[in-house]
Amino acid sequence: MKILVAGGAGYIGSVMIPQLLERGYEVDVIDLFWFGNHLPKEVGTISKDIFELTENDVKDYDQVIFLAGLSNDPMAEFSPAKNFISNASAPAFLCYMSKKAGVKRFIYAGSCSVYGYTVNELYDENSPAVSNYPYGISKLQGEQAAIQMIEDGFSVIAFRQGTVCGYSPRMRLDLVVNTMFKTAITKKTIIINNPAIWRPILSINDAAMAYIRAIEANETISGIFNIASGNYTVGEIGDLVKTGVKKYLNMDVNLNIKHIKDFRNYKVNFDKSKRVLSFHPQYGVESIIKDLVDNMEKFKDFDNPNYYNIEVFKKMLAK
Repeated sequence: MKILVAGGAGYIGSVMIPQLLERGYEVDVIDLFWFGNHLPKEVGTISKDIFELTENDVKDYDQVIFLAGLSNDPMAEFSPAKNFISNASAPAFLCYMSKKAGVKRFIYAGSCSVYGYTVNELYDENSPAVSNYPYGISKLQGEQAAIQMIEDGFSVIAFRQGTVCGYSPRMRLDLVVNTMFKTAITKKTIIINNPAIWRPILSINDAAMAYIRAIEANETISGIFNIASGNYTVGEIGDLVKTGVKKYLNMDVNLNIKHIKDFRNYKVNFDKSKRVLSFHPQYGVESIIKDLVDNMEKFKDFDNPNYYNIEVFKKMLAK
């Protein structure tokens, strides 16, 4: 099987793609390589904008995965215009081009942030998706554009992902568990802005397996799927990071608890992905911390701007 991964040189793709190669898939990546290229040499690379792709460029692929776009709220709020182009228009265009070219399946990397604020309810894929922020709005628009193209012979699987965390060769330190780990190491303090709010967390290793399950799912399967390793309050995440750093590095860390109001609060039910895709997460926050500890020597330059998406984004726009 031949697979094209848009944005495949990023945080998730750099972990997922080596696993696809191990399973015998042929993989090409289209990317602008803002964060470099940490992929195996066997991967074919196409350095161009998604909007430059033609039907002929994608006709030889069996499946297309969209991992591209702007990846968090700070980037979206810094440039709402770029956000809507990258997160709403780009997946719509690529899905349309894929369908037109005869690709069999399109897989979209969405976000649980589309749920906005859910108080204390566990949201499934049929729950209201209402976000008031550019990032969540755009991710929902990209998802809806792709989903409405489903028809016989063309499957679309759209993931609503929890916050992905853990080690990747294309490392990020702007994700909640990774950020707390960094400040625990560098400042011996973990700042928790609001301990009560909920977040679904997705280990990057579980994320990679979710995409494999989607690729290998029956060709008739389409739909929206929540994927997460588990639901946690931010306060609980802080406690787990503190405990993990003590356990694995013998470091004592302080907690700085604040109570800053946050309008993003959600936890999700991911039973559908278990039932339909046989996605069974194996890695919780404790495992993510162990993963970070085991690979810490590879990203110990905690001030490297390449580890913070907003810093790279600002630099690119300045050019």
